[in-house]
Amino acid sequence: MTPIPVTALAAEVTVDAPAADLELREALRAASLSATSVDEGVTDGQELLAAAKADYRRMLAALYEAGHFGGQVSIRLDGREASGMSILREVPTINSIVLSVVPGPEFTFSEARVAPLPAGSEPPEDFAPGKPASTPVMRDAAQGGVEAWREDGHARAEIAGQQITANHASNTIAARIELAPGPKLRFGRTLLTPGSRESGVRPERITAIAGLPEGETFSPSEVNKAERRLRRTGAFRSAVIEEAKDIGPGDTLDMIVDVDDARRHRFGVGAEVSSTEGVGLSAYWMHRNLLGGAERLRIDGEVNGIGGNSGGIDYKLGASLIRPAFKHPDMDLRFGVNIESKDEPSFTSDIAEATVGLRRFVTEDLTASFDLGFRASKSTDAFGTRDFRHVTMEFGVEWDKRNNELNPSKGFYIEASALPFIGVSGSESGVLLKADLRGYTELGSDKFILAGRAQLGSVPGASLAGTPPDYLFFSGGGGTVRGQEYQSLGGGTVNGREVGGESFVGLTTELRTMVTKTIGVVGFVDYGMVSPEPTFEGGNWHAGAGLGARYFTPIGPIRLDVAVPVSGESGFGLYVGIGQSF
Repeated sequence: MTPIPVTALAAEVTVDAPAADLELREALRAASLSATSVDEGVTDGQELLAAAKADYRRMLAALYEAGHFGGQVSIRLDGREASGMSILREVPTINSIVLSVVPGPEFTFSEARVAPLPAGSEPPEDFAPGKPASTPVMRDAAQGGVEAWREDGHARAEIAGQQITANHASNTIAARIELAPGPKLRFGRTLLTPGSRESGVRPERITAIAGLPEGETFSPSEVNKAERRLRRTGAFRSAVIEEAKDIGPGDTLDMIVDVDDARRHRFGVGAEVSSTEGVGLSAYWMHRNLLGGAERLRIDGEVNGIGGNSGGIDYKLGASLIRPAFKHPDMDLRFGVNIESKDEPSFTSDIAEATVGLRRFVTEDLTASFDLGFRASKSTDAFGTRDFRHVTMEFGVEWDKRNNELNPSKGFYIEASALPFIGVSGSESGVLLKADLRGYTELGSDKFILAGRAQLGSVPGASLAGTPPDYLFFSGGGGTVRGQEYQSLGGGTVNGREVGGESFVGLTTELRTMVTKTIGVVGFVDYGMVSPEPTFEGGNWHAGAGLGARYFTPIGPIRLDVAVPVSGESGFGLYVGIGQSF
C-alpha cells in the first residue's frame, strides 16, 4: 500500500507577556522572526528553530526600544528551551512556540550627553536626565547631532563612540555619545554620472537647474533643494544627488548628479458635469524637453457649457512654454498665448492674449510671479458691442501649505493677484484684484474635517462700462454658490439686462467625514455677494446649501454634490467632478 503523504501543520505561536501592555505585546510579536515565519507558512522544524534562536536578540531589542533594559526572555519549542537545542540535530516538526517575556521596569536616563555639538544646537528634549530611556531616543540624539554638524558644513560628521551603561539597581541608563565633526567643507564641482550624460537634457542645463552653490559651505538642505529643482521640471523620472567619496582640494566636496529621463510626451483629459452649467471637457498635451534644456511646452483645450443653462458653449485654446532655471535656479521664464470665446448668460466675448513673465520659487511652498502681456477682446453685453485693448501687468503670489493637494485635511492655501490693465486705443485703465483663501483643520481626529474658503475680488479704476465683462464678477454655480443658477447674481441691471459687479465676496464652509475607507460625505453652505462698486458697498447676496458624496480613487476623490438655494429662490444644482470642491 502506498503511504498517504501528510502535510505539516503550521505551529501555534504565543506571546506570553502578562506584565506588558497591549502596545508592547504587539511590538514583541511584530519583532519575532518565529511569528513572521509561521505567518508566511514555514513548517520546517530546522527553519523554525533557527528563527527562535534569533528571537532572543530580537525580543531584547524590542524591549530596549520600549525602554525596558532589564527584561527576561524565554522561548520554548514544544516545551523545550530553544537556546538549549542544537541547530545540528534534526527537528522534523514544531507544533508550539511560546515566547515568554518579563519586561522588567522602565528605565530613565541618569546621564544623557551627546558632544560636541555645533553652536546653537541642542540635543532632543527627551534626551535628558530623568526622562524615560529608550534606544529610539538615543538613536535620535546621535543622528540629530550628526545632522546638525552636516548642516553646519561638516559633511563627514559621524558617531565616534558611545558608552551606554545600565544600572539595574536604580533602573537608570547613562548614555554618552561622542561625535566627530570632521573638517568643514565647501561645495565642489557638480558632476554627472555616465547615465546622466546620456540624458536628453544637456549636461550644462542639468547642472544649471540643480543650482548647487559651488564654493559655498556644504549644506544637506541645499542638496535637497537641488533634487527638488530637478524633479520640478518634469523632465526627469528620478533625480538623486550623492556626495563624492573623497574630499577634494581645499576642503571641497564634489556632488554627483544621477537623473533618469521621464517620457517626453504626456497628455491628459478631464470632465465636469453640472445640471446648470452643463458638461465641461478639457485636455492637454505636453512636451517635457522641447529644446534639450528641460523646456516644457503645454497645449490646453477646453470646451464648457455643453447642454447647460449657462449661455452658449465656451471654447479656449492655450499654449505655454516654460524654461526652468532662467538667471537663477529657482526662477522660470514663461511664455503664454490664449485664444478664448465666451458665451455667458450676460455677455459674449472673443479674447486673444499673449504674455511673457517670470515665476520665482521663494520657498518650497511659496511662489511669486510677474507677467507682462497684451490683451485684445471684443465683447457684447448690456452696454453694447465694444472693443478692448489693454497692456497687462499681473503680480501674483501663491502659498500652499496643504498636506494633500487633491484631498487636504490640514493646512492652508492662499492665492492673490493684482492685475493692472492699461488701456490703449481709447480703452479705460484699472486694476483687477483677486484673492482665494482656503483653510483646513481636523476636528478631534482625521475622521471629521472642517474646510473653509473665502474669495474676494475688486476692480477699481475703470468704470463699469469701461471694464471688460470677463473682468467683472458674477456669483452662482459650481465655483461660487452651488444651488444657485450659473452667474445668476451680478452687479445690477442695465437696459433690463444683468451686468457683472466690480466687487465680490464668496464664502464656503464644508464639513467632511469618511463613512468607509473609500466613501466620504460632505455637508456645505455657500454664500456670495456682488456689488456694482469696487468698495463692496450696495451689493446683493444669495446662498446655497447641500450634501455631497466622495468616492476616493488613486487619482483623487470623485465628487458628487447636490445643492439647493437657501435665500428664497427655488431649484437645485447637481455637480460632478474630480477632486474636492476646493
